[in-house]
Amino acid sequence: MKKENIIRYKADKLPKTSRTDWQRLDSMTDEDIDTSEIPELDEEWFKGAKVVFPHETKAISFQVDEEVLNWFKSKSKDTDYQIFMNAVLKAFVKKQKELVKK
Repeated sequence: MKKENIIRYKADKLPKTSRTDWQRLDSMTDEDIDTSEIPELDEEWFKGAKVVFPHETKAISFQVDEEVLNWFKSKSKDTDYQIFMNAVLKAFVKKQKELVKK
């Protein structure tokens, strides 16, 4: 797909109209859904599965150097820079915890 054919939207700027036929989807039964490309989940799969609950984030306010903020904004690409900053901090915390265990 050519780059000029790709339109990017932030979540809050998505068009309000949908091309999905929701009425048709709502009226579908399980038998109407093509699952031929989806493998069956067997007992072996469930042995390795674990429940992961999403975590909530906390809104905070803190000061960072303008250089740091600009770097995160420039590197965040399609992701909100604050989400990117959180991911970097989370990776740092994970590494610190691993170092403490050693």
